[in-house]
Amino acid sequence: MSLDTATQPPTAERPATDLQPLLAALSLEEKTRLVVGAGLWSTTAVPHIGLRAMHVSDGPAGVRGVSDSADETSASFPAPSALAATWDVDLADELGHVFAAEARRHGVDVVLAPQVNLQRTPVGGRHFECYSEDPLLTGDIAVHVVRSAQDRGVGMCIKHFVANDSETQRTSYLSRVDEQTLREVYLAPFERLVHDAQAWSVMSAYSGIDDGTTAATAAEHRPLLTGVLKEEWGFDGVVMSDWVATKSVVGAAEGGLDLQMPGPDGPWGDGLLDAVRAGDVSEALLDAKVLRLLRLAQRVGALEGVAPSGASRDRVADVDVRGVLRELVSRSMVVLRDDEHALPVSPDDVTRIALLGPNAVHPFVQGGGSAFVRPDHLSTPEAAIREAFGEVQVDVHPGAVSRLLPPSLDLAGRCTTPEGHVGALGELLDADGAVLAAADITDWNGWLREVPGPAAALRIRTTVRLDEPGRHEVGVGTVGRHRITVGGQVLSTSDRVVGAEVILDSSVNQPAPATLVIDVTEPTTVEVDALVQAVHPVGYASFARAELVHRVPGTSPDELLEVAVEAAAAADLAIVVVGTNEEIESEGYDRTSLALPGTQDQLVKAALAANPRTIVVVNAGAPVLLPWLDEVPCVLWAWLGGQEWPEALADVLTGVTEPTGRLPWTLPAHESDVPVPDAVPVDGVIEYHEGVHVGYRSWLKLGRTPAAPFGHGLGWTTWEYVGVVAQPVEADGSVVLDVTVRNTGARDGREVVQVYVEPPVPGDRPVRWLGGFSVVHAAAGEHAVVRVRVDAKAFRTWDSAQPGWVTPAGTYPIRVGRSSSDLRLTVDVALPRPTPA
Repeated sequence: MSLDTATQPPTAERPATDLQPLLAALSLEEKTRLVVGAGLWSTTAVPHIGLRAMHVSDGPAGVRGVSDSADETSASFPAPSALAATWDVDLADELGHVFAAEARRHGVDVVLAPQVNLQRTPVGGRHFECYSEDPLLTGDIAVHVVRSAQDRGVGMCIKHFVANDSETQRTSYLSRVDEQTLREVYLAPFERLVHDAQAWSVMSAYSGIDDGTTAATAAEHRPLLTGVLKEEWGFDGVVMSDWVATKSVVGAAEGGLDLQMPGPDGPWGDGLLDAVRAGDVSEALLDAKVLRLLRLAQRVGALEGVAPSGASRDRVADVDVRGVLRELVSRSMVVLRDDEHALPVSPDDVTRIALLGPNAVHPFVQGGGSAFVRPDHLSTPEAAIREAFGEVQVDVHPGAVSRLLPPSLDLAGRCTTPEGHVGALGELLDADGAVLAAADITDWNGWLREVPGPAAALRIRTTVRLDEPGRHEVGVGTVGRHRITVGGQVLSTSDRVVGAEVILDSSVNQPAPATLVIDVTEPTTVEVDALVQAVHPVGYASFARAELVHRVPGTSPDELLEVAVEAAAAADLAIVVVGTNEEIESEGYDRTSLALPGTQDQLVKAALAANPRTIVVVNAGAPVLLPWLDEVPCVLWAWLGGQEWPEALADVLTGVTEPTGRLPWTLPAHESDVPVPDAVPVDGVIEYHEGVHVGYRSWLKLGRTPAAPFGHGLGWTTWEYVGVVAQPVEADGSVVLDVTVRNTGARDGREVVQVYVEPPVPGDRPVRWLGGFSVVHAAAGEHAVVRVRVDAKAFRTWDSAQPGWVTPAGTYPIRVGRSSSDLRLTVDVALPRPTPA
């Protein structure tokens, strides 16, 4: 057994002499202002030392920018889980380049991404926003994204440090995780990013952590932030808080936090200056934080007269953003099943296509919350398929109901103001109800941003025309103090005044509307009067929220299904697109079920019965149950693909690009089989009772069979695993494998060779765990040799008694194959006891 206690040099030992004169030129007041944000998305500028403000921006699936303007659009990336599904570090490099280009386009210095928390449970609300349930796959993909962006002078902020895997009670719960599990699983991606990508910033989580030695909020956890991250790993960047997550002055300062975001208000606003003057926080500690901020400014080019270090801003050359994103999402798509070789489809073989499903009509391309951007462009599956297939008839029908909330009210099309103008009348009121400003509204997305300080409320009044016979539903969703009146009836009222908490828990994103159901026999009108609070949250821009909704009389689910089935029966090919939507997958709340919402399962079964030539496309970021998986001949998992998703789907269907994705998580067959079925704290605590057995490791330990295992994915061809040779163990304990594969199909293809490590003796270690992987391309009939490196860290385990890393001696079975369950080859690797030096 070997003991590894080597660490990186502590940050304090790394010279920063070029920044010392700048530090010396700052007053105490300036230093305390520097470590507090200047606004929602910016840091403080100090012109006399040549320091401009640095701008930060969400998020993990595109660079939103710092403006709240509806006119500012961004490239919408595939969700991070889709990138991980490529298992392709070269594509991750390319996406890092796109991140840098988009950041430059929006004037952003630091992108608040990637999120390298693990997918501990499939019901986690931000599951789609994470890469994988495996720490090695997460780390490998993230390292290449971060390194590529930072090589081009754009900082990436890795988040959320650490064990932040639930959205329920997300600002207050405590994650109780033993030290071994933290080290081997949840800290592992962060460690990789510090050592291998030299990450420039880290974001601490909202939640707290109990590692068995200390229970504290993430921003105050000194053993982890200072002890592990900064001192042991040698992290020399900035630790910033999640937004409004700083709860204290002294605790956070001494814990290891460097930058409170946002600002200028909050605990550190004036409190840090007072604490330093009182001697509760040392000025030397403050200076260390300021040096980290200055170092970040130097890296992103925010210091006038100081050359950027370790980055080349001019490396952000022209990049084919749309081309990269289109290839990425095409490659990410996972063929779960293709028994009859339905893919690819030749356009010459079809004359009529039935394009069915709610997500065929309204594709879900990005999750809610920090990952949301306004796409530069977005087509539809219908338009993309028509373009790809040429002269073919495409019949499009939703076929099922999948959304619970009513859609937005059409102000311009069916509403008038009290004065008879088109739209609604919006009025800003002061605390006494006096009108401060008024305007007609015709284009309304549910938000009024940057409400002036004197305004206490927003009132919206309109008359809605209800022309269609049948059942209408009209209402308003909001937060905080309000009074909602529809048709003269007060539907909802509250005197509760809210602040930043509605942003932090994201209840503001999907406010449940109060609605009135109206049965209409002949055209009529109904008046809506919504008085809602103007929210002035500390640390955030003010706003008022009023989601005006209207559900028109619709076709019943049975009628929707009937029309879709008729279309399927009449078509040469049925393509059924099912999936989730922003009501299901979003920051701010966890899922309550893994079932597809609404009547989508019935649609799949009925379409298949009507047309055996049916392809099912699953448009979701996180696992959903597919009770019909064994019945449908072809099933394609297509992710949340961003703005290029429709075109990429058409590329895959027609054979332009091979869908070579592999699942970065486990797909369950039954909800009852899921090892960690919920994300709900009990008495404010989430117990990580499964320990190191996260994701597929738990499935293997429990002996349960999923619908599809971790790493699964087919393609257009088949592969034979011919042989594996292990090279002699290297001096550092790493092992290199040479794996020979042969493409046994009729088409060229791409394979992901996966290597899993098993322990030398049974015990409390996982049954097996991912040790390495590599992508290989081969022509039809061709042999190829792929080299996979299993790093020495893959063999080690954390011994809390030492404490330190140990590598048990013994013979490790190394398994090679196509997934965590489809293993084709085995080679034994003996790790001897180390000999004395």
